[in-house]
Amino acid sequence: MIAMKEAGLPDVFIKEREDFIHTKGKQKKQLKCENDSVAGCVSQRACVYCGARVVLNPVTDAVHLVHGPIGCASYTWDIRGSLSSGAELYRFSFSTDLKEEDVIFGGEKKLARAIDELVLKYNPKLIFVYATCIVGVIGDDLEAVCKAAARKHGIKVIPVQSSGFIGNKSAGYRAACDALLRLIGPTSRNETKESKCVNYLGDFNLAGEVWIIGNYLKQMGIKLNVAFTGDSSCETLKTAARASLNIVQCAGSMIYLAEKMDEIYDIPYLNVSFLGLEDTAESLRKIARFFGDLKIIHKTEELIKKEVNAYSGTVQSYREKLKGKKAAIYVGGGFKAISLVKQFSEIGIDVVMIGTQTGRQEEYEIINELVDEGTVILDDANPTELEKFMVEKGAHLLVGGVKERPLAYKLGIAFIDHNHDRKHPLSGFAGAVNFAREVYSTVCSPVWKYIGT
Repeated sequence: MIAMKEAGLPDVFIKEREDFIHTKGKQKKQLKCENDSVAGCVSQRACVYCGARVVLNPVTDAVHLVHGPIGCASYTWDIRGSLSSGAELYRFSFSTDLKEEDVIFGGEKKLARAIDELVLKYNPKLIFVYATCIVGVIGDDLEAVCKAAARKHGIKVIPVQSSGFIGNKSAGYRAACDALLRLIGPTSRNETKESKCVNYLGDFNLAGEVWIIGNYLKQMGIKLNVAFTGDSSCETLKTAARASLNIVQCAGSMIYLAEKMDEIYDIPYLNVSFLGLEDTAESLRKIARFFGDLKIIHKTEELIKKEVNAYSGTVQSYREKLKGKKAAIYVGGGFKAISLVKQFSEIGIDVVMIGTQTGRQEEYEIINELVDEGTVILDDANPTELEKFMVEKGAHLLVGGVKERPLAYKLGIAFIDHNHDRKHPLSGFAGAVNFAREVYSTVCSPVWKYIGT
């Protein structure tokens, strides 16, 4: 409440939002988080279906069929800038386009016909069928329709139970992970483990980032088995139980899957981050230490030395140019937010506001330790709050997603897209340079001289 009053927020927001906003050094209570989405403009969290779609969409050879109104499919069409080394079927967005008549009489027959048509035209090995809000209301039995279609066509047809009114974006992540577990299947319990073999969870191959990290692992003497879900396919995902370790980049979307795979397939996991020079180096060392192989550890140190020597000088040069600038962060997951605080520190920028859509309590505690006194920390912020705190704290830059871009530009503040739409990699050592370069070119652009003239 103190933070909101200082920011001059209208009283109408205080009742529902006061526990979700914290200013370091001024409040001692824990930040509230992980609540269900609030309808309307009070809340910024995406819906359950959206959470499921962003996780599963990069499965390249799958048909992604949205059972619901056409707007749901268009909202998430080609939602990530994920690249593929093979199939491109995931680029299409299919919908049953439920109308008023379907809401009244049910959409199960329409769904079954849609699956038949898609199998005839595209001959896929895998179909994901996503439930949307309206499906949860009218009660269509996705499980039964998908089971019948799988039996009829001899392929995997997996329902994704992502209907709305049951939670938030994090619930969608879990629905997607449950669908992936069904694809891997219980028979994989008997898979023989490969030594020095990892699955990479929580990377969606934006601008080819899975390939960058895979190359690092190869140089270390470690095999990348399958990524969840960047540049993945039906057949590669089925082999996931062969790995001897899971590494988790996006904890918000994949920690549930990592815990389940540890429980079911006895595959341990490590949280990693390949954002920034510091976190990338430490994550590679963490992986090498897990295997305890002196040869791998030696190769890892050689790789880090080579990459840091190649890129640290460039990052340092941008640090000198960016000194005194202030950044605001609003991203999906807490682990990414933590990495961004460190990454901004590498280039000399102070983070004055930071928020997430799906951060967990332990992640907010780490954020609170990393940021300076007076930094505003928010969970599930709305546009009014983002605007007020960015103006109050004098932020020069906002890092966020597609929804935040117009807000930043309307305020005359620089913006960097760290989520779905970008076409250049930000992971790894080269990604750290790309990030520093983008921050510099955006924040120090001559255009800002003309704001207000």
